[in-house]
Amino acid sequence: MNPAELNQYQPVATFEKLESPQHFYRMEKGSPSRQFLAGILVNLASVMVGTALGWTSPIAPKLASKDETPLDTIPTASENSWIASLVALGALIAPFVAGPLAERFGRRLTLLGSSAFFIVSWVLLLTTGTVVQVLVARFLQGLGVGFVMTVQTMYIGEIASSEYRGALGSLMQLCIVTGILYVYSIGPFVSYHALQWACLVLPILFAVTFFFMPETPAYYISKGEKERAVESLCFLRGKTVDGIQEELNEITTTVEESLKNKGTVTDLFRNPGNVKALIICAGLISFQQLSGINVILFYSQSIFASTGSSLEPAISTILVGAVQVLASGATPLIVDRLGRKPILLTSAGGMCLSLITMGLYFFLKHIDSPAVPSVGWLPILSLIFFVTVYCIGFGPLPWAVLGEMFPANVKSIASSIVASTCWVLGFIILQFFADLDKAVGSHWSFWIFGIFCAVAFVFTFTTVMETKGLSLQEIQDRLNGKQ
Repeated sequence: MNPAELNQYQPVATFEKLESPQHFYRMEKGSPSRQFLAGILVNLASVMVGTALGWTSPIAPKLASKDETPLDTIPTASENSWIASLVALGALIAPFVAGPLAERFGRRLTLLGSSAFFIVSWVLLLTTGTVVQVLVARFLQGLGVGFVMTVQTMYIGEIASSEYRGALGSLMQLCIVTGILYVYSIGPFVSYHALQWACLVLPILFAVTFFFMPETPAYYISKGEKERAVESLCFLRGKTVDGIQEELNEITTTVEESLKNKGTVTDLFRNPGNVKALIICAGLISFQQLSGINVILFYSQSIFASTGSSLEPAISTILVGAVQVLASGATPLIVDRLGRKPILLTSAGGMCLSLITMGLYFFLKHIDSPAVPSVGWLPILSLIFFVTVYCIGFGPLPWAVLGEMFPANVKSIASSIVASTCWVLGFIILQFFADLDKAVGSHWSFWIFGIFCAVAFVFTFTTVMETKGLSLQEIQDRLNGKQ
């Protein structure tokens, strides 16, 4: 092609031009800023999730106070367990609805719909006078949590380029803990109703801003809307039609091959690569919950109060929340350099060590050891270390791995199964933790969680596959034993 012909060439916005025999590829640098913009705005939904997860820590003391509670009666111990665990129950049910909706109406619209659950729930909590209304609101929040955590991984996995997929995927954890810190920092110092207003702002902000973000190119291709896929990919990569052609062809090939046969649960289990991916993802999510993280998030203020530390429980809780945010902020910076597996191994080992140490403190307290006053700093330090290594590894990375492990035809099914596994365990642990703690003592409760973290280390070392720097197609090839 001579210079005159080059000067005549103009980028076009129609897919038909891409198939012209005169088309040629032109290398473009592009910009990751727009995919990061989409990744950040979609993660406002994760901030909403964080407010729901952290809500019980500052609110439980208010509900138990006759001067601060908006309820006509003080909740019983059993009702408090349900207030905490109903979020997990709602999140357990939601994936089976969210997955099919994401396939039918798109990832974007389904995520926008999740904001309605949070808006209604905060309005219910603002106007409540009964425990029953609180329980309904918490269940609706659980549905919203389940919608977000099922579909957001799909959205991020499909808008991110291979070099930024790990960083964008790990933003979920950073934004969840930001939401937790938000309620930890505000809740103890404002009235019950003021906190609900502060939380109501977030889903409204998410709905308004994320409305302007694109649907994923992979979803458009799966629906045969190739022109819209081109527009979406051009926006996300900051490139012309020419510049995204190679990636568009790769996405098209991956999606069309995976959709030749409509995915079913049978297809998920028939393919060895899918089975291996399901074992990896379900295993990582299971150990995430079995680490006891939700117990610490939901009951952190009560846990610190039980340690007898001289530091105010609300301040200790805020300190832990701040450390969560700082640690989670480190993951996007290192995940695509160090890889998923080394970070997960470090996380599992660190959590195990901190939980065993925490159990040791409560054991010394249980036997009235004279050493307890001299190590009053130990539970705070242990929990800070625990949330640090959790937020770097087992917090964000299981969800990031989930978003990149499955082909398009079974992705929604697999995401629903994995997310439900997460919340089945989350519900069981939250519902029965108080009984377990009473039966065996706090020291054994922490030791049991520590043992699970040790098993998580072994599982990660022997089973988890590294995906750093691999395209979605390369991941599928490796899962299926292809070089």
